[in-house]
Formats: sequence, structure tokens, C-alpha cells
Amino acid sequence: MPRRQSSSLLFFIAFLALLVAIHLPYLKLPYFWDEMGQFAPASLDLYHDGAWVPHSTLPNVHPPGVMAYMALVWRIFGYSILSARLAMLVMAALGVWLAFLLAIRLARGTVGAPAFAAVLFLIATPIFYTQSMLIMLDLPAMTFTILALLLFLDARYVACAAVCTVLVLVKETAITTPAVFAAWLFFREKRRGEALYFAAPAVALGIWLMVLRHATGHWLGNEEFGRYNVTEALDPFHIVAAFGMRAWYLFIGDGHWIGAVALYIGWRVLRGKEWRLAALVAVAQLVLVTVLGGAALDRYLLPILPILYAAVATAASAYPASWRWASHTALIGFLVVGWFWNPPYPYPYEDNLAMMDFVGLQRDAARFLETEPAGTRIASAWPFYVAIQNPEFGYVDRPLIGIEAPGLRLADLAKVDRRSYDLLVVYRKFAPVEGTFLDIAPLRGFLSSNYHPQATADEIRDGLGLVPVMRWERREQWIEVFSQGR
Repeated sequence: MPRRQSSSLLFFIAFLALLVAIHLPYLKLPYFWDEMGQFAPASLDLYHDGAWVPHSTLPNVHPPGVMAYMALVWRIFGYSILSARLAMLVMAALGVWLAFLLAIRLARGTVGAPAFAAVLFLIATPIFYTQSMLIMLDLPAMTFTILALLLFLDARYVACAAVCTVLVLVKETAITTPAVFAAWLFFREKRRGEALYFAAPAVALGIWLMVLRHATGHWLGNEEFGRYNVTEALDPFHIVAAFGMRAWYLFIGDGHWIGAVALYIGWRVLRGKEWRLAALVAVAQLVLVTVLGGAALDRYLLPILPILYAAVATAASAYPASWRWASHTALIGFLVVGWFWNPPYPYPYEDNLAMMDFVGLQRDAARFLETEPAGTRIASAWPFYVAIQNPEFGYVDRPLIGIEAPGLRLADLAKVDRRSYDLLVVYRKFAPVEGTFLDIAPLRGFLSSNYHPQATADEIRDGLGLVPVMRWERREQWIEVFSQGR
């Protein structure tokens, strides 16, 4: 093996070993939220039944690329949550390695080992840490986006178009990347024949949409998904708010303001057509996942982060050496603190280790409920009532009877027929807005549409006549079991 290939392989192995090591406590973590709601059951449908359009969960527009990857892993190694976690960490390690190669390429001629800094930023990012082991689409989309960009920069257009085809079958919004490549070749390079190679990803995505339309009657899989992620998302106020949240995450939150300062000071270093192309890929993806999508989740920005961090590390080469290393160290420190520190505003638990608290509490409650007599009916809101129904999700060893409650507000719980359940489980589903600095008139209506005030234990006891049985707490989160009191 040539020396360059051998050292490159060693870097990949080192990145994989590091990722596995820092995730060791969580390799058997039960499935979380969207994993359990979409991607794990869809993967299991493909694994068990060969069903490309899922039937045990509501289908939507997301293509089956990641689900096919998981089904293949389980076909080879057998089904387990451990194999799922390790498979995603392999994908994450590949993404880190490719991000390293991209940073090396983009930062040629600069000082300060920017490629190593860029990789450390990525690994230390809280959202990367959590997403790198979950069955989700955004981290694999990051990996294939960077691979496609590297191939395009090498003028390997056929291979790049093939990777882009895989990419859009991983995440539909990634269609922006082959679109940028096609436009670059067509308008800038005047290589119009080769630009046509990048029609292949659009054709592949179109075929998937036709399959979905044939199976479900909807181009996006179901009407509710289309309404939430397209129709409602195009509200002007939502778009403005979403761009504000994107700007906060990319240039302020989790210590990113340190990177923004470096970009402001050293932006002149980011010159040349390779930087312009990388920026176009990042901006196109940013715009699409901000304009479309009801929830402006930070994980949608994962394909952008390797480009952003390469730019930050390269721009910092304008600093004196002592400033550069101080800046890098401070940014990495802020990012690692973000694993544990919860912001004082509503945030998705998946953004940091709050996710582990949430899953751990739900697993504790599920294990307690397994000791109840067979046939006990347990009412709760999403995702708990689903978690206890299927042992493959990792919460229970035997199926329990879960009854759906429409939400955790007192009015939602009151809608559930008291005769339909024996126990009620409530928990902190979201970080509350009430009582925070965001609890002001201009923002209250917008935020309350996503973060509803939940019923308190006193309201459940006094309003529904239920009796507290058991409660668990972890840091800011809690989960509690109530009985009918008879």
C-alpha cells in the first residue's frame, strides 16, 4: 500500500477509535425520539419485510438510503441496538476523515495545522457528538456531501455524480449539492455535457417520489408532513425566525462567536475557486433547510459544519501563533462545555447530553412499569407510549400496553377516556418557555406553538383525581407515574 494511502487509513482508524471511545457509555442507548418515530421502525420494516416504504410508522418523503444501510448491517451482524450505534459511528468516522481531507485541501498554503483544528472543532461539537451514533439522516448526509465535494474538486465528475445520487437517497434536501455542481459546470466552466451527469441525482429522487406516491397517494408520504414542512414553513414570520436561529447557531451559540471573530479578521485568506465552490454548497444547503422544514433543528446544519470549521481554522491563520492556539482552545472548550450545559431557552434534547437524561428517565420508568401485572394499560404522550410497546426499541423486554395521549397539557390529558388506562405517565417533554427571558409578548405566541405548557403534578392530582406513584429526576428533567387511585 502506498505510504499516502497507508497514513490516510491510519487517520480513519484513529478517528473511529476516538469516536467509539467517547461514546462507550451510550452504545446500547435505546432509540430516541425521531429514531423511534421514523428511522428505526422504517429500518426494521426493510430488515424484516423488505418494505422500502415503511408500514409500521407513517411514511414521509425521506428516502430509504440510511434505512437500507441499517438493514444491511443487521442482515450481516444480526439485529441489535449496539450494531446500529456502531454502524452510525463508522459513518461518522468516515465523515470526520473526509472533513479532515477537505480542510487539508482548502487550507493549502496556510500555517497553524488548520485541518487538525477543523476536525477537533467538529468532534467537539455537541450536535455532532449526539448525532454521530443515532439512526438519523443528517450525519450521513454530511459524510456524502463532503465526499461529493472532494470528488468534484478533483474533477472526477462521474464518480461525483454517483455519490450525489447516493446523497439524495440519504436526504432529499441534499439535492442542492448536485444542483450547485451542475450550475458550476454549466455556467462557469462551460462544460455542459458533464453538467448533465448531475441530472442523475434528480432522476433518482424523482423515482423515489413516484414510488412513495404510488404506495401512499401523497408525493411527500402523508398530508400532515407536507403541511408542516412546506405549507406552514413558508410563512414569512417563520422564515425570518428560522434564519435568525440559523445565524445564532452558526455564528454565536456554543462558542461559535469565537469562530465568527476569526472569520471577520482572516476572511481574506479564504480565496480561490475551491473556497467559492465550498461556500456555494454550504449556502445552498443552508437556505433550503431553513426555508423548508417546520422545525429549524440544528442537526439539519451538519453538512455545513465541516466547511464552516475549515473556514474558521484557516481564517485563524491570520492570527499570531499564540492568539491562534488560544482561539482554537477556547472554541473547543466552549463546544465541550456545550455537551453538558443546557441553554436558558427551549432547545431540542438531541442537541447535547440532555438526550441521555431523557432516554435514561424513560427507560427507568419503563422498567418500573414492567413489574406491573400483565394487561396494565399505560397512557402517555409521544414518544413514551410507543417506547413501551416494542422491545426492539430498547426500553422493555416484553411489550406493554401503551395508550396515546394527545399531549401533556391538562386539557390533553383530560381528553383521554379514564376507563381506557390504569396508569398515566407524564414527563418534561420540552424545556419550558414560561418564566424564562423569552416569556415576553412578541415571542410568546410563536414559541408556545412549539412548546406547550405542561400539566403540573398538582394539576393532575387536583384536576384529574390521579394519585402519584413514582417519580424520577435527572438534572432538569423528570418523569412521573400516576394511578387511578382505586
